[in-house]
Amino acid sequence: MQHESERGDRREPQPVADIDHVGRGEPERGTAFGWWGIVFGFGLGFGPLVGSVIVAALSWEWVFLVHVLLALVALGLARAGVVESRDPHARRIDGPGIATLSLAVFSLVYLITRGQPLRLDDPASLLALAGAVSLVTFVVVETRAERPMFDFAAFRNRRFSGALLGSSAMNFSFWPFVIYLPIYVQAVLGYDSVTAGLVLLAYTLPTLVVPPLAERLLLRYGPGLVIPLGLFTLGAGFLLMRLAATGAQTGWPTLLPGCILAGTGLGLTNTPVTNTATGALPPERAGMASGMDMSARMIALAVNIALMGFLLLQGVRSGLGPLAQGTALDALAEAVAAGNLAAAGAADLTEAVARQALVRGFGGVMLYGGLCAWAFAGASRLVLGRNRR
Repeated sequence: MQHESERGDRREPQPVADIDHVGRGEPERGTAFGWWGIVFGFGLGFGPLVGSVIVAALSWEWVFLVHVLLALVALGLARAGVVESRDPHARRIDGPGIATLSLAVFSLVYLITRGQPLRLDDPASLLALAGAVSLVTFVVVETRAERPMFDFAAFRNRRFSGALLGSSAMNFSFWPFVIYLPIYVQAVLGYDSVTAGLVLLAYTLPTLVVPPLAERLLLRYGPGLVIPLGLFTLGAGFLLMRLAATGAQTGWPTLLPGCILAGTGLGLTNTPVTNTATGALPPERAGMASGMDMSARMIALAVNIALMGFLLLQGVRSGLGPLAQGTALDALAEAVAAGNLAAAGAADLTEAVARQALVRGFGGVMLYGGLCAWAFAGASRLVLGRNRR
């Protein structure tokens, strides 16, 4: 008779190939993710407004200090009510994978933020080489590890791969732009911080009300329709914002439709991609799937925060270049891109000229976000295939 431990060592391969079945708990999981999306949207929608009120009433330090209390409350609730999904065969953290991936991402983000071309005599070229080597090493390490943090075999599952495309797409457009949109609202439209927080509600509030609808659509039509639809809507919102921002009559009424459309697209995408990613693999691998989903989000977010900043700076620089000859153009462009229009006076330029250059920079950023969302919408549609529940 075969010993129990021998049978345990000869485990069947995990079914990570393409599967398109409905999990036993999928309706309940959809309800849970719908509520998660509502709470998520509440924080996203009212967070900027609450932060603006805190800054106006107290000081900017309290924006950070208030998170200590929130973190303690979240920790207590998690310890009391969260049941961990654990892989019984994962005995230790994948340290080599974490280290190599972190170095690769750090190198890429730093080089983008630096915004300078590489030269053979530039020490930064060594960092680029180290990042490339680290990325290759990461792939080698993860394909050979017994329990990797990033299981490339999971990409054979088309639902999982399509969900990760959706996770990445949101961070090529919506999420990094959250950082830059307040600059546009305050510097270009001239609103104060509290009014800017109210305007940002139009961008973020749809994420509060759309997730339950997104989960219903996911259960009925499957991720092959919902995820590409959400990304397409998100891209359309960005292009509509660009049309309003670069038009002759600019203000919050003209910006509002694009903001609402972009937020609706995020609401249609955010919870379905997480639900699909965690539900596409076996339950004991749900933690790994969730980790890969979060890694895809955070890597894309870090890269695109830097990339959008680079595009904004280059757009401003291009707009100021013909008018700011003989001045410290790079320093002036950085100041204007950060929303300091008064810096134009040092170069004998008016704030109107600086504002127009800033609008030009934001036009390029909005175009980038919209086209990226549409490109990922098409890619996810191809990967997910026909609409299957």
